[in-house]
Amino acid sequence: MRAPLSWLREYVELPEGQTGRDVAAKLIAAGLEVETVERLGQGLTGPLVVGKVLAVEELTEFKKPIRWCQVDVGDANGTGEPQNLICGARNFAVGDKVVVVLPGAELPGGFKISARKTYGRVSEGMICSAAELGMSEDHDGIIVLPPEHEVGSDAIELLELVDEVLDIAVTPDRSYCLSMRGLAREAATAYGVPLRDPALIDTPAANEHGPAVEVADPVGCDRFTARAVHGVRPEARSPIWLRRRLEKAGMRPISLAVDITNYVMLELGQPLHAYDRSRLRGTIGVRRAEAGEKITTLDGAVRELDPEDLVITDERGPIGLAGVMGGAETEIADAEQDAETGEVAGTREIVVEAAHFDPVAVARTARRHRLVSEASKRFERGVDPQAASAAAQRAVDLLVLLAGASAEAGVTEVVTPGGPRTVAMAADHPDRVAGVEYGRETVVRRLQQVGCDVYGSDELTVTVPSWRPDLNDPNDLAEEVIRLEGYENLPSTLPRPPAGRGLTESQRAHRRVGRALAGEGYSEVLSYPFVGPGVFDRLLLAADDRARRTVRIVNPLSDEEPRLRTTLLPGLFAALRRNEGRGAQNVALFETGLVFHPRADGTVAVADASAGLSAERRPSSEEIAALDAALPVQPRHAAVVLSGARELDGWWGKGRQALWADAVESARTVARAVGAELRVTRGAYGPWHPGRCAALSVVVDGEEQHVGHAGELHPRVIKAFGLPAGSGAMELDLDAVERAGGRLVTAPAVSAFPVATQDVALVVGSDVPAAEVEAALREGAGELLESLRLFDLYTGEQLGGDAKSLAYALRFRAADRTLTAEEVGAAREAAVAVAAERTGAELRGV
Repeated sequence: MRAPLSWLREYVELPEGQTGRDVAAKLIAAGLEVETVERLGQGLTGPLVVGKVLAVEELTEFKKPIRWCQVDVGDANGTGEPQNLICGARNFAVGDKVVVVLPGAELPGGFKISARKTYGRVSEGMICSAAELGMSEDHDGIIVLPPEHEVGSDAIELLELVDEVLDIAVTPDRSYCLSMRGLAREAATAYGVPLRDPALIDTPAANEHGPAVEVADPVGCDRFTARAVHGVRPEARSPIWLRRRLEKAGMRPISLAVDITNYVMLELGQPLHAYDRSRLRGTIGVRRAEAGEKITTLDGAVRELDPEDLVITDERGPIGLAGVMGGAETEIADAEQDAETGEVAGTREIVVEAAHFDPVAVARTARRHRLVSEASKRFERGVDPQAASAAAQRAVDLLVLLAGASAEAGVTEVVTPGGPRTVAMAADHPDRVAGVEYGRETVVRRLQQVGCDVYGSDELTVTVPSWRPDLNDPNDLAEEVIRLEGYENLPSTLPRPPAGRGLTESQRAHRRVGRALAGEGYSEVLSYPFVGPGVFDRLLLAADDRARRTVRIVNPLSDEEPRLRTTLLPGLFAALRRNEGRGAQNVALFETGLVFHPRADGTVAVADASAGLSAERRPSSEEIAALDAALPVQPRHAAVVLSGARELDGWWGKGRQALWADAVESARTVARAVGAELRVTRGAYGPWHPGRCAALSVVVDGEEQHVGHAGELHPRVIKAFGLPAGSGAMELDLDAVERAGGRLVTAPAVSAFPVATQDVALVVGSDVPAAEVEAALREGAGELLESLRLFDLYTGEQLGGDAKSLAYALRFRAADRTLTAEEVGAAREAAVAVAAERTGAELRGV
């Protein structure tokens, strides 16, 4: 809402010297959002005067039409002689009144005016357009003034060029601020001065002589006021003051009748519509549209109506979308002058409509037809129903004053009976909400300032004003008291959480996982949980793979991704491709998030599963259980994807590229973070390279459970998703890994005694997993083993084609003593013996 300060001063006597920024500060303190304060005419200096065109000479020797004009500016130029001016506009003629800027003046933007030679003539100033004066963006032609303005008079004051305009972002709950009346009320309250309410005008009582109206849907339209005028002069134009107020408020002047309805809407907040009475047929009606009906709206579009659309009708059918836009069949006709007779044809009889429509109906119609208007923005937020009569009267008065019309005595008002809204509130409720003791007198005074009637002592009964549909409960009233007393006066106090609250063990585990992966050089990403059915083919998943069983969304954001994900990999692949495409190299990403699987019993969540629930009470345990039972299974997964160098080249030596083993190590990092022991074996699964894929498992409640895969991605998957060659990935079921771990991750004990290191190289068959050899060594070494690390893998002709050598470093240490050579040797031999028994391993070189 753009509010000119000069217009605001008509309703509020602001203290002398208050600038637009001062008023903006007051309104901001009262809870409004003032985005900017625009200073119109800044840098503008005169002389800028009214001139009369005396003669026009067409200069035809140039590429574009140029006119050499003599303009009478009175005594403004100091000589009284006509001013010689060059002008390229062609929308004026001899005898027209125009706006002339004389040498020595300066236009907005620092454009200084002086006499200068151009097109072979000396131009002593300039004839101005609206754009050059900062009035609008209209460059089509110069300003032609009405003939009654005196030559030589000051055009700066005439055109109201110097002003300040507050641009206010009105929130949906403050619909009354979409009018000068509402903003004036806020300013009057902020400054503590009286309000001159423009809606307080005398209106005649309803009678039987007004335009015929029939409201068939009293829910959609609970008030309809209609007035009529005749004898309108079609040639009448909007006066400058009216046009300028509309322009400052951000609206384009169109015609006098339309400008008046827009002006009253901006003034009082009540949208109006003007009908050409000669184009109406029979009774004006309000009803819901019928299937198949169509209407041509004022924008020229033919729209097919929905049975839920609220429409204005006559005996022919729909003539307007209620509260949104009128129809073309009954619009006000443009004035046209007959070239032979000189008579001006156009609308001479007007019916003014001021109605109150259901906000929900208007909002749905506007969105359904993608048609947002100034009227719909107000109706869908809430309009004062009591202002309809005053708005209609104001429009009639302006038509009489400016268009020479005569008001008809008939007044039509169709009103659905309804009483005022009341809210019961304890007098100290705002005190308890704000933590500040305001007292009853302050509460009552502040509520009265916003238009409420207040009764009672300790328990208040508050009658809410008709222009505040947002005040519905005690908290709404408390907010009014608090904002008017000043948010800045509220104390800054930290809330005290009750004991025993905080992160759950599962939340702590998830954070440990994130920190651990970030510590290993991975960057966290968040992906949308939506996938298309074709993604599983690109992942090379089997036709019966569980991941292909997805949950379909009823109203997806995109028709290309109508399903919920069962794997995190597609989102990570998209992030990797996007980063690589923007020049990033050596990318390592991770994500932890939910995946979604349909329930085994086939239960499907439906849109009306929450029907019958209310925000006024907490759902019962049975209702919560029923809602949970309708949801899909949602385990939390952790996944990584990486490409490029894992270790960079530098003065310290040569780096290395990321390998499949780095993806496997990321899974071990996750397991360590939650205190779980991860088992790694050879695997084969869709997205991964069959020879470089590890199957991941944990032991839960004594049973081994498969939790995921890691390794290098399949070349066909890399090509399908546009990923860098050699990219690796890992994904596992984080919830399952968490269940396998301990509830708490304990810090390891550090012994003060020295460590004893023993290396052992074992030859095993090429098909024996290193994990099995490692497990056997750990079991055989016993309690003295502190750590075990595989540091070398060798294959070659010396071992044969079906064997490999695995070299391990074993660290032994006791917590209470220094180990002897015999103890260390015995532990090493025991470890080798168990490995030989379990895997057929032999000591290399023996």
